[in-house]
Amino acid sequence: MKIHFVGIGGIGVSALARYYLEKGCQVSGSDLVSSEITEALKAKGAKIFIPHRSKLGTGQAEKHKLPDLVIYSPAVPKENPELKKARKLGIKCLSYPEALGELTKKYFTIAVSGTHGKSTTCAMIGLLLTKAGFDPTVIVGTKLKEFGDSNCRVGKPIRQAQGKIQYLVIEADEHMASFLNYWPKIIVLTTIEADHLDFYKNLKNILKAFKKFTSHLPKDGILIANKDDKNRDTSIFTFTKNGRVPIFYSLKQKESEKLRKILKIPGVHNVSNALATLTVARALEIPDRISFKALAEYKGSWRRFDIKRVKINNKSLIIINDYGHHPTQIKVTLKAAREKFPKRKIWCIFQPHQYQRTYYLFKDFVKTFREAKKKSWFDKLIITDIYDVAGREKPEIKREVSSEKLVAELNKKQRDNKILHIATLQETAEYLLGNLRGGEVLIIMGAGDIYKLPEYFST
Repeated sequence: MKIHFVGIGGIGVSALARYYLEKGCQVSGSDLVSSEITEALKAKGAKIFIPHRSKLGTGQAEKHKLPDLVIYSPAVPKENPELKKARKLGIKCLSYPEALGELTKKYFTIAVSGTHGKSTTCAMIGLLLTKAGFDPTVIVGTKLKEFGDSNCRVGKPIRQAQGKIQYLVIEADEHMASFLNYWPKIIVLTTIEADHLDFYKNLKNILKAFKKFTSHLPKDGILIANKDDKNRDTSIFTFTKNGRVPIFYSLKQKESEKLRKILKIPGVHNVSNALATLTVARALEIPDRISFKALAEYKGSWRRFDIKRVKINNKSLIIINDYGHHPTQIKVTLKAAREKFPKRKIWCIFQPHQYQRTYYLFKDFVKTFREAKKKSWFDKLIITDIYDVAGREKPEIKREVSSEKLVAELNKKQRDNKILHIATLQETAEYLLGNLRGGEVLIIMGAGDIYKLPEYFST
C-alpha cells in the first residue's frame, strides 16, 4: 500500500508515518520545511519532499505511482496543492485524527486525554505495558529514549484469557475536537482547562466535547479520571453512559510519596501522571511491582523537562527543553525547576505559541509569570516573538496581541531588568552568550521552534 502524508513533519503525523513504515507500506510525505523529524523518516525509508508540490508521492502523476491513501495534518490548509490534486484524482484522503481513529477500532485502545500531561502519561503507559509483556503499539506526541528516540512503537498481538489482543496507546488531543474520531476501551482523563479558545470559545464547550468523547466508551469500557482536577464536571465524571462509576486517582493516595521518591522526572504534576499510569496498570491487572519498577526506570521524553548539561564558550550550563505553552504548564515546569535546582540561577526563555492562544489567555500568562517572579522560580525571563502557526491565525487578533504587550504588562510598576522581550532566536542567543556567566539553568520553553535555540550558540 502506498500512503502519502501531507504535513509529515508534525509530531503526530510523523508517528503514524512511522507506524505504516513498520507495517511495510510505501510511505512518502511533504512539509513546508525540513526538520530532524523529516530527516529521521527519510533515514527509515520514507520519500520526503520539501516544500509541498502539486504532484503526489514520488513526484510522479503516473497511475501506477499514485498513492492509495493521503493522510494530512489538520493544520494543512484546504488549498494545499497536494490535497487539491488528490481529491481531484479521487484518491481517498483522511485527516490524521480520522486515520488514527480507524486504527482505534481495530485495537484494544487506551486513549490519554486532557489539557495537560497527555504525552508524558501516554509515554509512561506505553513503557509500563511494554515492560509487563503486553507488547503495545504506542503513538505518542513526543520522542521516547526507551523507544529509540521514536514517537512510535509497533507491537504485536498477545495471547490472553480473552484470546489474542493487540494493544494501542495513543494521545487523544482535544484540539478541534480531534478525539471524537477515536473509539477506545480505556480513556484516561488528566485535567480539563480552558485552551484552544479560538475553536471552543469557552470552558463550557470544552466540557461538552470531553463528555461526548467519554460517551465513545463501550459498555465494558473504563474511564480513569483525575479526582484533583479543579474543573471536574459531574456530568462527565459521576457515571459513564453505561452507569459505571469511573476509577479515580489522586495525589492524596498513599502511593504518591513513593512515586515522588522513585521518579527520575521532577514535579508534582508528574507524580499525578504516574498515578494515572498506575491506575491503568491496575485496571489491566498488572502487578504493582512491575508498575513501580517501570515508572522508576522512565527517563522522560523529548521536550518534556528534557535536561542536558552543556558547555558553551567554556561556560557550563544546564539546559531544560520543555514543550510547555499553556499558563498551567509553565507554572508547574518553573516550580519543578526551582525545586530541582534550589540554589542555581534560572533563566527562562519562553516563546508564546500562537497569537490566538496568547490573546485569549493573556491575563493567565500575566498571572502565571507574576507568581513565578514573586516566588523566585526564575531569575531572568526572556519572551521572544510569538510563534506564528500557519493557517490558524486571524489577522484581527494578530493586531491585538504581541510579546511586547505581554512584557510591558509584566513590567508595569517594575524597575528591574528581570523580564525582557527579545524578538528572534538569533538575537536571544547573542544576548545569552554575552550575559550568561556559567552555572545557570536555562529553560527553553514553548511548542514552536524555540527548541532550536541552542543551534544559534555555534553560528
